[in-house]
Amino acid sequence: MKRRSGTAGTTGKKKVLLVDDHPVMREGLAVLINLQTDLMVCGEAESAAQALASVGEKKPDIVLVDISLEGRGGLDLIKDLHAQSPRLPTLVLSMHDEGLYAERALRAGARGYIMKRQSSQNLLEGIRRVLNGQYYFSERISAQMLDLAARGRSQATPTPIELLSNRELEVFQMIGRGQNTREVARKLNLSIKTIASHRENLKRKLQLSNAAELVRNAIHWAKEHQIE
Repeated sequence: MKRRSGTAGTTGKKKVLLVDDHPVMREGLAVLINLQTDLMVCGEAESAAQALASVGEKKPDIVLVDISLEGRGGLDLIKDLHAQSPRLPTLVLSMHDEGLYAERALRAGARGYIMKRQSSQNLLEGIRRVLNGQYYFSERISAQMLDLAARGRSQATPTPIELLSNRELEVFQMIGRGQNTREVARKLNLSIKTIASHRENLKRKLQLSNAAELVRNAIHWAKEHQIE
């Protein structure tokens, strides 16, 4: 039996659009959110293209976005949503370490970042805070961001990983998960030539000599950050 999302006619409830490429995750989120007296799921999307179309159709009050999407990634989607609907808030819900992505998400236009291993109460609190015009990040990330702001970003020495573009970081993670150039190209809906170019940029920015070093470093980094 197909799950029904809330409709725009429901009185007094804020509408949430779910963007995640895992149906089971969307189903669990929809159940949780639809149980709330002040929130409802107005629609779901599994890709950036679907999400952009759904915003115009469903008119959500907030978009809950996963970073890992096939094709155009979540960070690019957040930028697109911010450009298309500047007043529409976005909140990231991701399996990826906030230490790697929270600041990138903020720069893209997101209003908060929640890791999937956090509790459902954290998620609901984050949604409500963002709907109330606030930002929502963990205490650790908030402290880091305040420290950077106080010292000035220009005074902080970026790590090699921080020098990577969002797409390069995504490719690096996928290499670390054991995916070859053809597999990465298929998932990201890019040409093999484009992925090969990203690999060359990764070697240059990370100061690696060859493809074998790139793979070894990517695998080690993925294990260290528990990326599966």
